[in-house]
Amino acid sequence: MKIILLQDEKKLGKKGDIIEASEGYARNYILPKKIGVEANAKNMNDLKLQKANDEKVAKEQLEAAKAMAADLETKQVVVKIKAGEGGRTFGSVSTKEIATAFKEQHGVDIDKKKIVLPESIKSFGSYEVSVKLHPQVTGKLTVKVTEA
Repeated sequence: MKIILLQDEKKLGKKGDIIEASEGYARNYILPKKIGVEANAKNMNDLKLQKANDEKVAKEQLEAAKAMAADLETKQVVVKIKAGEGGRTFGSVSTKEIATAFKEQHGVDIDKKKIVLPESIKSFGSYEVSVKLHPQVTGKLTVKVTEA
């Protein structure tokens, strides 16, 4: 019996795959647990439409990420931290502080988990920071660290 999987299943396959399963296994396990549906004409057409829609959404997300990356290139974030004697900083600048400062200064939310610091920022100056916006798109953001 041919089955279209509705979700990823470890031993069967990924969501959207068409698999061949025995009649008993399909009727007693796959169909009752809503892991998959029978591969008839209606369900095959629904699968094709769903895949087309998923591709369209993925393309739109990629374009939005590229636009955001181009926008980040032109912007700069100023982060202020406390300093002790001789211009030495107390602590380092974290991704959370960068994300918060970016939201305050530009009104755009960036997830702190997407900001990649090559090494911790422990001194004043300007730094290039990578922002992973999409699996295929990485933007560059300039972070200027100044004394508070």
